Amino acid sequence: MTFNKLMMQKCAIALGSNLGDSLNILETTITLLSQHPSMELISHSPWYQTTPVGPPQPDYLNGCAILETSLTPEDLLQTLLGIEQKFGRIRREKWGPRTLDLDLLLYGDLILDSPSLTIPHPLMLERAFVLVPLANIAANWVHPMSKKMIQEHLNQLNCEGIRQLIN
Repeated sequence: MTFNKLMMQKCAIALGSNLGDSLNILETTITLLSQHPSMELISHSPWYQTTPVGPPQPDYLNGCAILETSLTPEDLLQTLLGIEQKFGRIRREKWGPRTLDLDLLLYGDLILDSPSLTIPHPLMLERAFVLVPLANIAANWVHPMSKKMIQEHLNQLNCEGIRQLIN
C-alpha cells in the first residue's frame, strides 16, 4: 500500500510510564507529539494509574492520544521509538518497567501485519489500561478487524486496578 505524504491519517497511540517522573514524562511526550511537523494532536485522555501486567514493578500511568499524521505507519513507529529513546527507554524484559512506552494502536482503518509492525495493536483489545483511556477520547472508533466500537470492547473487560489520576 502506498501512502500519500500529504494525506493526513487519524491514528491512536497509547502512552505509559512507571519509572522516573512519569507524569512529567507523559506530559512532555504529549507536547513533543503536538510540536512534531508531521503530526497534529487532536486529543488526549486523562492519565490513569494502573496496576502493572508482568513482573513485580511500580504502578503505571497510562493514557491515549489521537493524532492526525502524514507519516506512514512505519515512519510513525520510528518517530515513537525515537521519543521513547529520548526518555531513556531500555528494553530489558518483556512487560518490564519503563520510563516511556508508546504503542501505535490504530492507524485509520488500516490492517497491517509486517515483521516490524502490526496494526491494529494485537493486544489492545485485551488491555483495560489501554481501552479505558482510549474510550475516553474515541469510544465510537470502530476496530477495523472486529468491526465493533472501542466502547463495546471495553464493556467486556475487567477494569479493576485502573484509577483516573486527579492532578
